[in-house]
Amino acid sequence: MDTAAEVFAAQGYNATTVRQIADAAGMLAGSLYYHFDSKESMVDEILAAFLDELWAGYDAVLEAGLGPRETIEALVTESFREIDRHRAAVAIYQKEARYLATQPRFGYLTESRRKFERAWLGTLERGVAEGVFRADLDLRLAYRFLRDTVWVAASWYRPEGRHSPEEIARQYLAMVLDGIALPS
Repeated sequence: MDTAAEVFAAQGYNATTVRQIADAAGMLAGSLYYHFDSKESMVDEILAAFLDELWAGYDAVLEAGLGPRETIEALVTESFREIDRHRAAVAIYQKEARYLATQPRFGYLTESRRKFERAWLGTLERGVAEGVFRADLDLRLAYRFLRDTVWVAASWYRPEGRHSPEEIARQYLAMVLDGIALPS
């Protein structure tokens, strides 16, 4: 599955063939059909496994009773951990979720996107209501900024890189929550 995820992430779902996945895995294409009936089944398993793990982490954060800022910090950190564990799956999700969600088998992608939005946007709204976050910001725009700047890291992050997921999250949060300019 790791090999399939890497091939899908590099080439895209539509451009990837079962033969290419088998070649990358060093096996015959027919051997893959012993385990999966189609490439759709493979990408389904990759995305479902990633989202199950992501939501286990997110649900733990959301149920922890943290304040809004701490919840955002924990969601960002959990996101970078997921990028570390499932970089290729994140890339597939980013590139292919809209297309795949149009197919009946992948209806869970639409629900996951909605749940994701509720979690993050709800936390931002709670933060404004509690006086933790600025009320003059467009929260939907703030949510999109947070979401996109976190998840785009899958395009450049490498597990063997210089920084751990937690260090990247800490630096990211410092920039987002505290800014990059020195106070004047």
